[in-house]
Amino acid sequence: MISLSDVTIMRGTKTLLDHASTSIFPGQKVGIIGRNGCGKSTLFAAIKGEVVTESGNICVPRGFKISSVSQQTPSLDIPALDYVKQGDLDLQELLREKERAYAQNNGEKIALIEDKLGIAGAWTIDSRAKILMHGLGFSEDEMGKAVKEFSGGWRMRLNLAQALIYKSDVLLLDEPTNHLDLDTIIFLENYLKSYQGTIMCISHDRDFLDTFCSHILHFEAAKLVTYTGNYSDYERLRAERIRCEKANRKREEASLAHMQDFVERFRYKASKAKQAQSMLKAIDRLKLTAVTAEESPYHIHFQDPERTVDIIADLKELDCGYGDESILKNINLMLIRGDRIGLLGRNGQGKSTLIKTLCSVIPPVKGTVTLGKGIKIGYFAQHELDQLSGQMSALDHLRAIDHDAKEKDLRTFLGSFSFSGDKATAKVETMSGGEQARLALAIVAYQKPNLLLLDEPTNHLDLDMREALSLALSSYQGALILVSHDRHLLEAIADKLWLIDDGKVSEFNGDLNDYQEFLNKKNKEYKDKLDSSENNSQNGQITMSNAAKAQTYKTKEQKKLEAQKRQALRPLKLEIEKLEKHMEKLKKDMAAIDEALADGSLYQTDSAKAQEMSINRAKLNDELDETEMTWLEKQDELEKAQAQ
Repeated sequence: MISLSDVTIMRGTKTLLDHASTSIFPGQKVGIIGRNGCGKSTLFAAIKGEVVTESGNICVPRGFKISSVSQQTPSLDIPALDYVKQGDLDLQELLREKERAYAQNNGEKIALIEDKLGIAGAWTIDSRAKILMHGLGFSEDEMGKAVKEFSGGWRMRLNLAQALIYKSDVLLLDEPTNHLDLDTIIFLENYLKSYQGTIMCISHDRDFLDTFCSHILHFEAAKLVTYTGNYSDYERLRAERIRCEKANRKREEASLAHMQDFVERFRYKASKAKQAQSMLKAIDRLKLTAVTAEESPYHIHFQDPERTVDIIADLKELDCGYGDESILKNINLMLIRGDRIGLLGRNGQGKSTLIKTLCSVIPPVKGTVTLGKGIKIGYFAQHELDQLSGQMSALDHLRAIDHDAKEKDLRTFLGSFSFSGDKATAKVETMSGGEQARLALAIVAYQKPNLLLLDEPTNHLDLDMREALSLALSSYQGALILVSHDRHLLEAIADKLWLIDDGKVSEFNGDLNDYQEFLNKKNKEYKDKLDSSENNSQNGQITMSNAAKAQTYKTKEQKKLEAQKRQALRPLKLEIEKLEKHMEKLKKDMAAIDEALADGSLYQTDSAKAQEMSINRAKLNDELDETEMTWLEKQDELEKAQAQ
């Protein structure tokens, strides 16, 4: 168990945690949320012992193996596959021990280490690393490339693979989806759902947190508040908590007003003076319930376009790419008024290339892009943040666009993006990544485009700003094309999906659930291909002695037995999956009843229905308890079978 007891952490003069306490129990999968700059990453540093607390204690059990994603990747000549395998620290240590044993010609020690290597997964390390890398977007050819040949974003994926391959007790993930596309996020979710240890994950992606989290840890006013369940459960529980706090506060204020009125009327009457004094003391002791803040500071709005046309863009026999090299070929699509399109596809397939071609950042390799008359494009991309002037303020950037605008109007507009007061005149170079992203969005919104091209607009944005962006785009009247790994945003905004795959752009017939099944099938095919292969690479291993070769032969036989064992265990696993789906349905049904019962008017208008719903909820709760017990029994049965 990781526990924080009365912990205070400062960053400069800012208090991040003020006498905060919480406990993380083994096996919990905890999503950590809070506004940018509240101290989430600092909490991780404190758990790893890299930050000293002002007061209080952070207790991490001795010997706990903690895995986290390195923020630095040296420019190495070694193949990416070997770099990922280095993440299995226990296995690397055994290999070093084996090398020393060979140097000492200690046969007994070599045999012992060989046994340990088999248990540690030495004979499956290549396939495990390849499955991870494939899931994170690396092709077979790229796995053999040197680490130094990859860009910063792809090196972060290598670091993520290193952290995931280690069999740790605790996995710390800080915004793991920032450098990933939707395809790799879905793979990561499936991996985390099967992870056996404790997970602490900082994220602003609500759908990502919904898939695997058992608890949510929320930074609230320099305190840590834990909610049981995933992000959707957190939203419901927090809303109920706020509702109760408001009701308590209302009752307390009414009571306070009554006491104050009594004191004012009778404090100078001798017969009532004693009671009035007692009432005054009661007023002094009364502590009003603090109501948790629920209002978002963001109220952004994309103004309606001044004019538009029916055909926004017509793409004919279009090839997109760089120079003479085509990445996308023979695109024949039309974008019409009101289209709201989400682009799907792995990173590197050409989503950004298509958008850049549409807004003339790069010319077509072949074919034509014909824009409708008077089309004004609003383009947002992460690299556009580099175009902001560090010495200019938010106000300066809008003045540069609209010289004639009144400062009051510009400040009002910037205020909706949370650039109020001095923040409007602060230099860009002093802003965080999230603030710069907000400013870039504000600049786009101010220009009233009738075609929005948004390439990963949610990177660096916290949950409140993401929700505000979703609401703003929902009411936007122009056409838009959206590239995003945030499924909540895609589901809320896009009513059409285009798939970019293998150099082609086509309409995807289905929703995001269908797309997830499409990706899971592709990943399973790759895993089955590796599992069935008897020629797994043994790169980087020391030449084995005859005894070691015999051990290798045995492991090949073991692989066949393991395949048979997996087949035998499949019915049990399917039964467990069925139980998990049933538990999820029961929880959703109970949540729907809880939401209905939270409406106080129900008890007045239809008390019989309220009573019936309460009885049904109790039955569902009993059924959930029984199902969970069955699930635990089946899990225990599976673990025992796997251990044999």
